[in-house]
Amino acid sequence: MSNRLFSKIFSNARKPEGFFGRMMVNGMNGGSHARMAQWGLSFVNINENVSVLDVGCGGGANVARLLELAPKGRVEGIDYSPVSVKKSKAVNAKAIAAGRCRIQEGSAAALPYADGEFDLVTAFETVYFWPGIEECFRGVRRTLKEGGRFLIVNEDDGLTGNNEKWEKMIDGMHTYTPDELRNYLTAAGFHDIDVHINDQHHWLCVTAIR
Repeated sequence: MSNRLFSKIFSNARKPEGFFGRMMVNGMNGGSHARMAQWGLSFVNINENVSVLDVGCGGGANVARLLELAPKGRVEGIDYSPVSVKKSKAVNAKAIAAGRCRIQEGSAAALPYADGEFDLVTAFETVYFWPGIEECFRGVRRTLKEGGRFLIVNEDDGLTGNNEKWEKMIDGMHTYTPDELRNYLTAAGFHDIDVHINDQHHWLCVTAIR
């Protein structure tokens, strides 16, 4: 595969569009992405009737996982890519028809939800691209109930040097270190911030409480 084609495919990680965007969201619904998501979810307790928001829901696989973990709950998904929204709606069509799920197009920078609406907000492999991340975190905090939890799961912990390769290839991407995320979350008003790193894969999971 040429470097140009490789770059064109992976530039869709930020905002999937067209044919390569459809390839991207399909790929992110399985493989190592699925294993990483399951690893990250092991750090939060999810009861059967929680309300959850997945920001940057991509292809909808994590929305489906959250629906399984909360069989009496409600899961919302939001993404600013129409390709991702379409795929996520297809993956979760039954739950949407049953009134347990809603997927919509929108931005992490302007979450269209009420104050204190959710018990849990999740962000899988997406905060790399959030504009004005501290303000985005304030927006997440606003949508959480008092004592609600924010879960961030990233494929790279920002400590290996691999991030430089991806940041050059994908415009607008920034791979945050644990300390960077901790500082932004603290500034946004979160507390009890816990960091978990998978030493084998260098996956990063951060949890924080409103």
